[in-house]
Amino acid sequence: FQFYVDGGELSCQLYQRSADIALGVPYNIASYSALLSMMAQECSLVPGIFVHTIGDAHIYLNHREGLKKQLARKSYPLPQLKITKKPFSKIRFEDFELKNYKHHDFIRFPIAV
Repeated sequence: FQFYVDGGELSCQLYQRSADIALGVPYNIASYSALLSMMAQECSLVPGIFVHTIGDAHIYLNHREGLKKQLARKSYPLPQLKITKKPFSKIRFEDFELKNYKHHDFIRFPIAV
């Protein structure tokens, strides 16, 4: 991953060699977006854009029906991430808060081996 500063905004681009669309990518998006927000706060910048580039994006056969269901759903407005203001190395799980987080029912994706 790499960061880029432009006009007071910090953006992040992640290149991922291989990605499981159903299970891995949502976690990667959340994790690197949180990292972007943490780094922006540490540098007194505003979080900018997260760009996710994937070399080998794959969908396992036993994930197809769940992904079709997920794609048929309407999106909700994005929540806001609030992080307690403290040095980067002192931030803990308890320092994160999602405001206005709304979600659909859980879809179970089995681990594909």
